[in-house]
Formats: sequence, C-alpha cells, structure tokens
Amino acid sequence: MLTILFDGIAYGMLLFVLACGLAVTLGLMNFVNLAHGSFAMAGGYVALVVVNDMGWPFSLGLVAAFVSAAALGALLERTLYVHVYNKSHLDQVLFTIGLVFMSVAAVDYVMGSQQQFIRIPAALQGQFDVFGIGMSKYRLLIIAICGVITIALQLALLSTRFGSQLRASVDDQRVARGLGVNVGVVFAVTFALGSGLAGLGGALGAEILGLDPIFPLKYMIYFLIVVTVGGSSSITAPFFASILLGIGDVAGKYYVPKLGAFVIYTIMIIVLIIRPQGLFAHGRAR
Repeated sequence: MLTILFDGIAYGMLLFVLACGLAVTLGLMNFVNLAHGSFAMAGGYVALVVVNDMGWPFSLGLVAAFVSAAALGALLERTLYVHVYNKSHLDQVLFTIGLVFMSVAAVDYVMGSQQQFIRIPAALQGQFDVFGIGMSKYRLLIIAICGVITIALQLALLSTRFGSQLRASVDDQRVARGLGVNVGVVFAVTFALGSGLAGLGGALGAEILGLDPIFPLKYMIYFLIVVTVGGSSSITAPFFASILLGIGDVAGKYYVPKLGAFVIYTIMIIVLIIRPQGLFAHGRAR
C-alpha cells in the first residue's frame, strides 16, 4: 500500500508538471489552450533527440526541453495566440484543437509513429528500499523537481512585481495599461513560462509515459481534469488535485485493473457534483 502511495504521489507530481502550464494560461489568463499538450510533446522530443541521438547529459536535455518549448510558446503567442485572446472560448477551443492536429501530423511525419523513450542515466535507474517501500530513484527526482516548481511558482505569483502585474492584467487590462503595465509582454512571458513547464513535463514524463505523435490527444483530458478538479484560480489548487488524482489512478489500476482506467473519471465526476467550481475554487491569491 505504501509503495502504491509513493508511486501515486510521483505520478501526481508528473501530472502537475504537465498541467500547471495549462493552469496558468486557463486560470490566470482565462485562455483555453487545448494545444498545451503539443508543447509538452515538443519538449519531450527535443530532450529525446539531444539525449538519445546527440549524447547530451540528461540534465541538459531537461534544460533544452524547457527552453525550446518556452521559445516555441513565445513565438506562437506573438504570431498566433495574441489574435484570439479576446475571442470566445469556443473560438479558442477550435483554434487550439486545430493546432493539436497540425502538431500531431508534423511529428508523425518527422519522428515516425512508433512510441519512443528517453534514455535516463544509470544513476537514476533502480530504486531504494526504505522500510519495505520500493522508491524509484527517477520518481524521487520527479517529486523533487515538482516540489521546487510549486514553491517557485507560488512565490513568483504572490511575492514578485511580475506576479502583481499578471494579476492586474488579468483582472482589468485597460486599468493595468493605464498604470504602466505592458500587458502584451506580461502575457507573452506568462505563456512562454507555461509552455516551457509543459516541455519540461513532457521530457520528464517520456521515460514513464512514452512519446508518440498522439501524445497531446492522449493526455489532453488528464490536463483538463487536473485543472477542473482543483479549480483554476491558483497554482496550489491543481497541485493538490494532481496528487489526489495520481494516487487514485495508480491505486485503481492496481486494485481493480479492469476498471482502473475509469477511477480518475469517477473522482472527477464526484468532485464536480459536490464542488462544481473545483475543490479549491476559493483559493485564489490576491
């Protein structure tokens, strides 16, 4: 049971790294970006190429995944996304889902349709046995990275000038501009950060989840569930929702393997019946 709990927490942490960028764009920018998984896939494939084919260290592969996905996000935000910020959510959904199918086709053409995995260093393979609990070294790394990201994001949003500018821009763009805030730059940096985090999550998750061209479609619903269950008003909300869903998903697949895939959806339905705005809907930082 403790091993399942550990694996569930690690899986939940991975879900958070993958989904926190969507929580930023959807919860803080009020933009429905269903193409979020495409940035995760882009980061994953960049890490795969530089580590497996070019022989870079795994740590530099993670850095390359974050930087490349952030740069791609910044480019697309300035050239494409900026034109649909003020459109309806339906227009945003249609626009971003179109980008998903374009990215799937492009990656399938360039990288092939087979599933691939990143080669992780020997130091991260194997596990520790602590009081009978098998702790994977790689999953411990994921937990550590996720913890640092959660704390850093929360501090950035609550304790920095940029965080104040972002919240002001989201609440009222006109007033924010009147106070001297460059809303365009704030949104561009925020979008790039969310895309970079998605790319980092894609690189970290490639060893566990695998990479293939349908990655954005396969895990899109998981990203949306994390944000929906937690509520999209803060960073800590999707974090705790990710932990809950990760433990539930792993435990369900272990104890009831025939129905395990439905556990995460069952949790979502129950939460939304009891708390339609999400478990942590009132946790918005001001």
